[in-house]
Amino acid sequence: MIDQPLWSVEFTRLSDAIRSGSVPSCDLTELMLERIAAHDGRLHCYAAVAPEIARAAARAADAEIAAGNWRGPLHGIPLAVKDAFATVDIPTGFGSPVFAGQAIAAESTATARLRAAGAVMLGKLTLTEGVYADHHPTVTPPVNPFGAAHWTGTSSSGSGVAVTAGLAYATLGTDTGGSIRLPSSCCGVVGIKPTWGRVSRHGVFPLAESLDHVGPMARSVADAAALLAVIAGPDPSDSTAAPAPVDDYFEAALAADVAGCTIGIDRAFIASRATGEVQVTIEAAVEVMSGLGARFVDVAFPDPDAILRGWALQCAVECALAHEGTYPARKAEYGARLSALIERGRAHTARDMALALQDRRDFNGRMARLFSGIDLLLVPGLPAAGPSMDFMASLGEDPAAILAIGPFTAPFDVCGYPTITLPCGQSSEGIPIGLQFVGRPFSETLLCRAGGAYQSITAFHRRRPDL
Repeated sequence: MIDQPLWSVEFTRLSDAIRSGSVPSCDLTELMLERIAAHDGRLHCYAAVAPEIARAAARAADAEIAAGNWRGPLHGIPLAVKDAFATVDIPTGFGSPVFAGQAIAAESTATARLRAAGAVMLGKLTLTEGVYADHHPTVTPPVNPFGAAHWTGTSSSGSGVAVTAGLAYATLGTDTGGSIRLPSSCCGVVGIKPTWGRVSRHGVFPLAESLDHVGPMARSVADAAALLAVIAGPDPSDSTAAPAPVDDYFEAALAADVAGCTIGIDRAFIASRATGEVQVTIEAAVEVMSGLGARFVDVAFPDPDAILRGWALQCAVECALAHEGTYPARKAEYGARLSALIERGRAHTARDMALALQDRRDFNGRMARLFSGIDLLLVPGLPAAGPSMDFMASLGEDPAAILAIGPFTAPFDVCGYPTITLPCGQSSEGIPIGLQFVGRPFSETLLCRAGGAYQSITAFHRRRPDL
């Protein structure tokens, strides 16, 4: 029984209804297109909408399902993806006029896998310029539907807004310093940043390739897990896509079993970076997970400041490399913050990079030792609940800003460990608060089980903004 409005339901709860024909994909697709038309003029989460492509895919899905050819839980589900993914039939602008309008010769592996699973592509979602921190001056930033004065999170800004506001059932995002997890926390959705290499980056616009991750953003752990199971796995077009076997993450989410799981927590680290509101929600999550049979132990998280500074340096250097075909030749077309990042990257020396990589290796070793005694680590998604837009503007172009915003996110891009972000409360102003479970490399199955367990007795993921 579906006890919510269809636009707000997790798509895995609709899958059986689509399979039986009682809720046709065409109807869901029209519902999403109607909501986009009604609300995106204020929310600004779509970079491009493709109604005829979506309708054609929905008709094909309904016909296939009626003929008994059901492909799985994504079949007939209307989705959209961050405009960092190359698509041959929907305009791909990568958030910048520098790259808009170019011919796309090949589909990204991740979107090709979504289509092969029968998903309906509604369009492309707004992102920040160069997949970094600010939207290009020609782009209207998405609006957080829980409070327009508050940050949406970046760089997958449109993705978080579209999923929570019911303008797409789920999406794909990218994460270099927190770009899946920050919007997930700010907008109250679930985001999985998989292990580096778990999902192919072929056809995905890079920010810093050794830090870039691809993963799902959705309304529940079950939804995100179903997406991950489709997009994960090796890819001959991306030599860094790991050959590690892909599990049934959806079934793991439904299993919702954390009995005997050992979860580490560093309360001193959390208290040194997070607001009181965030700390309270984390302690409430500890109680929930303890009640489900998890065991919590105190741990000491490695001091992240050096690795955060190293993250900023490596991101700048690798970003400059990614843009060397267009920068400085088209410098005048770039926004100020991305341009400043590239300039820093061009100015860093080989010695700077060598020192940052040395710190990275040291941090990775410390993380491995930390996880020798635990199964998961619990940290907040953000230091504060939905930072205000004024606060975010005050950070300017300072690379040290990552120290303020990313202490709970960027370190896990550096080491490549997987995390899952879940809504776990809200601030006094009604802005969602998120938590993260962090696992060892390629432990996405355990993360889905833990997240599914948490959501089996909480309802924060079913909260929707009033539009």
